Amino acid sequence: MDPRYVLHDTSVIYSPALLFYKDLIRGNIERLIAIAGGPDRLRPHVKTHKTREIVRMELDAGIRKHKCATIAEAEMLADCGVPDILLAYPMVGPNCTRLAKLVTGFPRSSFSVLADHPAATQSLSQALASTGRTVDVLLDVDTGQHRTGIAPGGDAVALYELLARLPGVRQGGLHVYDGHNHQESLEERRTATTSQLRPVLALRETLEKKGLPVPRLVLGGTPTFPIYARMDFPGAELAPGTCVLHDHGYGSRFAELSDFVPAALLLTRVISRPTSTRVTLDLGYKAVASDPPAGKRCVLLNVPDYEPLLQNEEHLVIDTPVADRLPPGTVVYAVPTHVCPSSAMHRFAHVIENGKVTERWEIVARDRVLTI
Repeated sequence: MDPRYVLHDTSVIYSPALLFYKDLIRGNIERLIAIAGGPDRLRPHVKTHKTREIVRMELDAGIRKHKCATIAEAEMLADCGVPDILLAYPMVGPNCTRLAKLVTGFPRSSFSVLADHPAATQSLSQALASTGRTVDVLLDVDTGQHRTGIAPGGDAVALYELLARLPGVRQGGLHVYDGHNHQESLEERRTATTSQLRPVLALRETLEKKGLPVPRLVLGGTPTFPIYARMDFPGAELAPGTCVLHDHGYGSRFAELSDFVPAALLLTRVISRPTSTRVTLDLGYKAVASDPPAGKRCVLLNVPDYEPLLQNEEHLVIDTPVADRLPPGTVVYAVPTHVCPSSAMHRFAHVIENGKVTERWEIVARDRVLTI
């Protein structure tokens, strides 16, 4: 068991439980800033942790720009006093009106949002026009994932030009998320990233030649963060998310992220030992993200040799030759493979410092609606 994760008294913690290690989080934030070359180049994604306290830790470290995916996350950021908030998600339907209410309710924060289609952009403009405030709209550029966005080219130019003619919005730059670039080889990932960035830079040049402002390029996610960090061009903002908590999924695949330390664990307990080699834990897929394949959703730290057999909503069953050392009630620690949705499954996290529980941090923005 890594001594950094030692917890002297677990009797007050119901399982399964989410644990945040404050000093490790602080260290990960420091590494983010060091790799980026300064806090001004960062726009970390709040989706990983969804907590006020980590936002405030980032603010204390000098990070003023933040990224989010839901209006609830944006409201939490604004409530923390974040001055610059990018809601990196298309606004459609009633969410356009919600965004208008958010902008009006938090006048000290500057908001920006994404667009990739004229119809949605016009609906957003209609909702914002009556607020008296202007929101930056970033063109969501599709570089190959084909999840959202518009490909660089004539349609992208036309949509960016439309922003200049609509009330309540203005041209805010380009958003370039490349979540499909998960190549484990850093060189292969760098080659793909550089190749896919060329049309984006050409689009920027085209827009600027037309006299259209492109003040920022919000680039990448966690796997491509170290690649963009080594590039230097005006307006670049780096948008990693997972690094602040880190997890086994990225930690086991990307060697260049090895300086980051998993700062969130799951505490689980043995609830049954149905056979001489089987142990059942109370860590079902309602407590740890189930988007990794079954058997690969977490790594147990203090069980030296085991094989995952099955997982249900409230159970994780393993086979281990040391089952006789794991009677019911035994505490086991697990590193989630995908920490972002794992965090959202818990109402709060126990905060650990110097081997003791010192606080409880609410996972505020796990809900879709706060007050707006």
